[in-house]
Amino acid sequence: MADTHSKYEDATVQIANLRAQVEALMKERVTPALTDMAGRAESALNTAAGAVRGQAQSLSGHVREQPLIAILVAAGIGYLLGRTTR
Repeated sequence: MADTHSKYEDATVQIANLRAQVEALMKERVTPALTDMAGRAESALNTAAGAVRGQAQSLSGHVREQPLIAILVAAGIGYLLGRTTR
């Protein structure tokens, strides 16, 4: 009976040690890596959003400068899309 109790205590101590090691690894390696990746993703998203905004402003400027051409281009794209989806 004492041998079983001793093995149980050893197993409990080993599990506690493993849990502490896993927590330390999470704090030291995983959490900083995730934080770094989140920062990179946010930066890429901001860059992409800025590029899209710039392209939209540029396109808007072209439409204001040449509205007839913009209408013709939109009509041509609509015609081609209509033909390809039949």
